Amino acid sequence: MSLIQTIRNRDWRGAALPIGLLAVWYIVTAFEWVNTKLVVPPEKVVQVAYNYVTHASFIGDVIASLTRDLSGFVLGGVAGILLGVALGLSRWFERIVGPSFNTLKQISLFAWLPLISTWLGTGDSAKILFISLSAFYPVALNTFDGVRGISKAQIEVARVYGFTRWQMVTRLILPAASPQILTGLHLGLIYAWVATIGAEFLLIRSGSGLGNTVIQGRDAFNVELIVFGMLVIGFVGAFFNHIASRIEARLLAWRGDQA
Repeated sequence: MSLIQTIRNRDWRGAALPIGLLAVWYIVTAFEWVNTKLVVPPEKVVQVAYNYVTHASFIGDVIASLTRDLSGFVLGGVAGILLGVALGLSRWFERIVGPSFNTLKQISLFAWLPLISTWLGTGDSAKILFISLSAFYPVALNTFDGVRGISKAQIEVARVYGFTRWQMVTRLILPAASPQILTGLHLGLIYAWVATIGAEFLLIRSGSGLGNTVIQGRDAFNVELIVFGMLVIGFVGAFFNHIASRIEARLLAWRGDQA
């Protein structure tokens, strides 16, 4: 399929709202219906964006944020899957660990920041731990739901075929629970990115990261830089969501119409 055909076949209705908001933004600033020191014209944001993107520090900020985000997501995601499977497989383990887990998940993630910063300071280790927590809970909860949702009939069939415990996990439980696990990982990736920026806002006062870009704009009362930083954060988050959706759809293609 050619590029032109791809463009024609794409549903562009979702672009109507952003284009409309951009038009309103341009009009109200062009006619100075608002204080243009607070609501800056879009062309000034574009100018600041060009100056910043062409600067070497921009790539460093992006890499720093992505490294923290993916490191925390992997740690939290793996821990969440392991705990979710253990809770789902063992009633005994659920009775011992489940009440504490259900209590801890009620604590706001940002309430952990003072304790984490007391333990680990404000370096990358503290930020990665916070990001891991943000990814951990949705992955663990969805994995638990997926494992616990496997029917007794499926388990009995596996036993009839003589599945070992390891085969039971790898050939029945994980494949059957994969839709919920992937949903949890998808949510975990989104929450991890939100936590990345939140950690950079609250734990960074100088250094690298996209959150620091917005902080610099605030400290200098540079609204153009603040808006640019927010847009970059939003685009990166949207990109993660798009990639996660594509991967999830491909991995669940074996389910056919049930996916």
